[in-house]
Amino acid sequence: MLQFKNKKILNLILIFSIFAILAAYFIQYILGHQPCNLCLIERIPYFFSILIISICLFAQKFEKITLISLSLIFFAATLLSFYHFGIEQGFISESLVCDLDVSSNELSKEALLNQLKELPVSCKDVTFRAFGLSLATFNIFISLILSAITMKLFLTYEKNK
Repeated sequence: MLQFKNKKILNLILIFSIFAILAAYFIQYILGHQPCNLCLIERIPYFFSILIISICLFAQKFEKITLISLSLIFFAATLLSFYHFGIEQGFISESLVCDLDVSSNELSKEALLNQLKELPVSCKDVTFRAFGLSLATFNIFISLILSAITMKLFLTYEKNK
């Protein structure tokens, strides 16, 4: 049986994760800001958290495993966001994930024009800012906070029973 306090926090994290995904899609499809490859990858932890929390809440068990899994997922998201922030600031050079090498064997005019329309956004180019900060910067803090919350819940799990 899920503890009431933990169930409440898991519900809040679930709602926040859904909100984060919806906000990312809103920024992409409604506001028209194209994400880079790392931005797309940074959505994956939120999808995982939605899946894991939904299973936990539906099954009414696996709470301890859920908490440690979420802690690790959000810690990895923190590292990924920090890496992305480093690329944006020029501290780290772009990697293969950000590879913009779009070589083609097709040399027709139409194929080249279509390819230019579909060029991916560089990971160092920030296309959307809120309060002067990139979404990768926000994601560092959010992921770190969620990781700390879920780790604390995991470490105090037996105490709270």
